[in-house]
This record gives sequence, C-alpha cells and structure tokens, in this order.
Amino acid sequence: MTTTTRAEVEARQGWRSWLGGFFSSSIGLKWLMAITGIGLLLYVLVHMVGNLKVFLGTDPVTGAYQIDLYGEALRNLGGHLVPHESILWLFRIGLVALFGIHIYAAYTLALRNRKARGGERYEYKRHYEAVNYANRTMLWGGTIILLFLLFHIADLTLGWANPDFVEGEIHHNMIASLTQPVVAIFYLVAQVALAFHIYHGAWSLWQSLGIVNPRYKSFRRYVAVAFAATIFIGNSAIVIAVWSGYIS
Repeated sequence: MTTTTRAEVEARQGWRSWLGGFFSSSIGLKWLMAITGIGLLLYVLVHMVGNLKVFLGTDPVTGAYQIDLYGEALRNLGGHLVPHESILWLFRIGLVALFGIHIYAAYTLALRNRKARGGERYEYKRHYEAVNYANRTMLWGGTIILLFLLFHIADLTLGWANPDFVEGEIHHNMIASLTQPVVAIFYLVAQVALAFHIYHGAWSLWQSLGIVNPRYKSFRRYVAVAFAATIFIGNSAIVIAVWSGYIS
C-alpha cells in the first residue's frame, strides 16, 4: 500500500504531470472544450463582422471593394516589419489548433460516454426535460460544421472548389460561389447547424467552467440565444443577398 501511494504521488509531481492528468480527465476535457469554444466563438463573430463589409460596396477614393481592402489589410498585418501574410498565418495556425483541441475533446468525451453505457443504446427512450434539441444534435451538428469549414476553405480561401476563383478578390469570389444554388443552400444549412451548435456551446460553457449559479441561468440563456441569432442572421444575410442578386 505504501509503495503504491508513493508511486502515485511521485507520478503527479511537476506541472507537466499535473496538467497532463487534469486535461486527460473528463473535467479537464470539458474545460478544454469551454476555453477553445470561447476562442472559436470570438473568431466566428469577428469573421462575420469582416464579411459584412461586402454590403459596403466600393471605396469612394480607390474604387476598390471594401471587403477586398479588408482582406488586403489582413494579409498586410505587421506592415513591413514582418514577411507578407506571416501574422495572418500565425492566426490561422492558432485557429487550426483551437479546432483540433475542441474536436479531440468532444470526440474523447463522446467515446467515454458511450463506453460508460457499455456501448449500448438506451433501453428506454430518454426524457429530455433538461436536455434540449440543440444538445441532442451537437455531434451531427459539429460534423456538418466541420464539413462546411473544409468546403469553405477550399471554396473561398484556397479556391480549389471555386472554378472562377481569383486570388485576393474576395468580392468576386463570393459572387462566383454563392450565386450557385447548391452552394448557397449548403451554406444556409450549415448556418442552421452552426446556430444550434453556438447556442448549446454558449450555454454549456458556463457550466463547464463551474459558473452555475441559478441566479444567472436566465442571463446565460439570453446570451446564448442572442449570440447564436446574431451569427445566424449576419451570415445568412450575406448568402441570401448574394444569391438573390442584391449584391452583384
């Protein structure tokens, strides 16, 4: 008994061992999901605000589209102090890391939940008084969002899925992509999945971080609904405006 206890204590020495043990636990994985989720929510908001510049038309001085100038500003972050697009690529790498950690934590927790049930489905139909539709659809919703993200990158960032893609011309590329009905519908379906995912994520991250005071329950729900609705309306407005020809 003494030898086992000492081995356990020695194995936990050092901050690396402690962090490794914590973040491999279910509580730690939920923390990782919450922290990376906050980062991803901020990214989604900033990305939407930037894309809304497509409604601003052209710059009165240069005549260039405002959203193209925005994209150029992102590529020129740091000016002449750093290589072209280097800071933008740092952001992209950080974003990929956030997505990777978030997906890993979600997948690991899902496997543990399934293993805890012995790999079997529930014998009786579950009651969902405390679990809403968004919660029950997190996994398939996350899958749709992942597929959408991969297509979005291939479509408007790399141009692999957009035969009319022109490097640096965001306005042109959005028109070329979203005027295709199939693509526009896929984008809208993805926004529905994203809205549900954001709602549940913005609601549950408070609990994952231990902020569960009943006095803030209504506030948490309002924040989750408001954030999800804002992202859905903003992103969908862009798709519909381009698809309908309002932006051309």
